[in-house]
Amino acid sequence: MREIAIFRHNLFRISEPFITQQAQQLRRHKPLYLGRLRYGEPPPGADSFALEDLGPRWLLPRVGWQMITRDPRPYQRLLKDRHPSLIHAHFGVEGVYALALAKRMKIPLITTFHGFDATLSTAALLCSPAWANYPLFRHQLARDGALFLCASSFIRDRVLAMGFPEARTKVHYIGVDCHAIRPRDPSEETPTILHVARLVEVKGTKYLISAFKALAQRHAHVQLVIIGDGPLKGALEAFTKSLGLEGRVLFLGALPHAQVLSWIRKAAMLVLPSVRTASGRVEGLGMVLLEAAATAVPALGSRLGGIPEGIVDNESGFLVPERDAGALGARMNDLLDHPATRLRMGAAARALVERQFDIHRQTETLENFYDAVLSNGQ
Repeated sequence: MREIAIFRHNLFRISEPFITQQAQQLRRHKPLYLGRLRYGEPPPGADSFALEDLGPRWLLPRVGWQMITRDPRPYQRLLKDRHPSLIHAHFGVEGVYALALAKRMKIPLITTFHGFDATLSTAALLCSPAWANYPLFRHQLARDGALFLCASSFIRDRVLAMGFPEARTKVHYIGVDCHAIRPRDPSEETPTILHVARLVEVKGTKYLISAFKALAQRHAHVQLVIIGDGPLKGALEAFTKSLGLEGRVLFLGALPHAQVLSWIRKAAMLVLPSVRTASGRVEGLGMVLLEAAATAVPALGSRLGGIPEGIVDNESGFLVPERDAGALGARMNDLLDHPATRLRMGAAARALVERQFDIHRQTETLENFYDAVLSNGQ
């Protein structure tokens, strides 16, 4: 069984379960995980290699040096006698770093683009030491990478606009496990509006809280539950307090994936009101939309980026203009007032993920991509 190196600088982050979920579904290939630091535990029985394993000296100065130089030799030292057949990098930033390693090991590189790596402005990328090499060497990745996978059609359009080759740039939805995530029974629903997101500007959380203000007066028993952490958490909590919504809006922080799925099963709806930021960042798709759909929970989202690929407006949920708290609140109110609509939309959402986003079918397609790249000798 051929080994595939799954390359992500920050391994096993609680906000990125989709990377390991996809890799652990591989059947004809075996994943090994490769990166700089571990932010969580690897899947049971999985092999993982991180630069932090090289000793305490690597935690600051040497990791910083590798960040600047893209030197692949530390990763070779980590791998020792392991020789994966292919590297699959998640995010374009990782692709730029993995390219040097792939060339040195004479193996092909596949890169998946997820969102910020296709939408964030060059100026914003250059301002971050962790990302600055990406715009500087992106043209090399476009020239020498074997294949580029995009988490949505929207992302593919943006990647092509950056100069990546059309023939080697494909849409590939990661998908969700429709076997493991089953439609919930209507009796499991509670009067909960759910928002699952890293608390950063692009997620539009402030507009959701604003929309909930008017809704809370009409629906006395409804609560807004926000799962996720991030730099805006303190400001969002203060904004909630200023609106007099303490006790009606719950900030639960980042939770393990199993707990997130449990909250989705209770929700009357899931809301992702993402916005376009001044730096150009746009939502690539939103995996949580697909998890809600698999659970037969309707979703609301902005008509922006890749979100319309995960929500069929007026069928599996509602799409609203970005930054429009009034329109968002009106659609949330519509769903709260009409249980039959929630049931109908939840069923349509489940049918959508079964048709287009089942992870077993999507991972088989991914392995076909692996085999095609390897058979071409790239």
